[in-house]
Amino acid sequence: MTDQQPPVVEPFGFLAPAPPAPEPAPRPDAVWDLPGGTAWVYLSNPKLGLRRPVILSDGFESGPSELAVLWSGLERGDYAFVTELHRRGHDLILVGYEERSASILRNAEAATEAVLRAIAERRGDAPLTVGGFSMGGLVTRYALAKMESDGIDHQTALYLSFDSPHRGAWVPVGLQALAHFLTGAPALSRQINSDAARQLLWRHIETVDGEPAEDALRTEFLAELARVGSWPRRPLLIGVANGTGNGIGPGVPEGEDAVTVASGWFNGTVLRTQAEGDKQLVARLKGLLSEHEVRTTGMPALDGAPGGTLETFGIAGDKLKFTGRTDIAVRSIAFVPSVSAVAIGDLDEPCIAIDALDPGTSELDEFRLADTNEPHSHMSEALGSWILDRLPG
Repeated sequence: MTDQQPPVVEPFGFLAPAPPAPEPAPRPDAVWDLPGGTAWVYLSNPKLGLRRPVILSDGFESGPSELAVLWSGLERGDYAFVTELHRRGHDLILVGYEERSASILRNAEAATEAVLRAIAERRGDAPLTVGGFSMGGLVTRYALAKMESDGIDHQTALYLSFDSPHRGAWVPVGLQALAHFLTGAPALSRQINSDAARQLLWRHIETVDGEPAEDALRTEFLAELARVGSWPRRPLLIGVANGTGNGIGPGVPEGEDAVTVASGWFNGTVLRTQAEGDKQLVARLKGLLSEHEVRTTGMPALDGAPGGTLETFGIAGDKLKFTGRTDIAVRSIAFVPSVSAVAIGDLDEPCIAIDALDPGTSELDEFRLADTNEPHSHMSEALGSWILDRLPG
């Protein structure tokens, strides 16, 4: 750690700050070792074995997947999804990864193996459901499309994405710059510059003074996805979004101070919400011996777009509070805009009223939007029950 930086060591910017450790998940009926990952199998009736598999992939973060966190999000929130899934006679296979920030293409190898293992161990011939949460929806989308391209029968009738960034995800440019500015906390910069982050983010900067652009790894990933057909063609394609379809976002003002540091190591640092226009100030970063301004041109006001939200500024502000007095005016912003989650529009126009569009213009066969702009990957009863009603019989 340099003399100029305080002991800020935990990553922030993509997911909520780590809550108290959740209760352990129930013991799986089986655990499968996968290339670069693990699958945890929960049977609806252990005496009957694996019969109607539903395979769901973990999403993006740093480090390995945590079963307790996955289980808690599915079962211990507003809707007991696993309980209802089992009640309807479906079996659950959760796919996790040794490194969630690794390339989507690499983690797709684990997802592919999980599909093949499920086919091999299934009793009977009921078709599979395969999908995932957030990045997990892209991992499984690619895995199934590649299997089809390679002539492999994945025996999947339904593909499911849950608030997955099909057209890209959004982390404010100012926050990305802050991650690179905090040289005493290299984990932040490594997370932003990980393979998966570069592939997911609509616009990325590699250094504190970088120019926001589509990263080369994202361009390569999209080209590879197109090479294998872009989407699997055999299953029905469905998706849900944690954002609304009415064009109304979470109420984030444009071009206003979101986080202000008023004392300590980073006194004078300001993070601002994204505004449209030329040379918009999105961050003023100040350390003891350095400072940097970050401006953007031609960027839409994505922070306030309808979509699944994260406490992106709130997490940053909470961490900066350890260095000095910090005021947080805006905590949550859009992470996966609704237009991205249901693959119906691009992020350069993130506030389109999807409800007024022809649903047939989506790349998904069916989709469901949330009634309000909810936290990213939140399992609500409305979204969970909609999914369950579409599972193959």
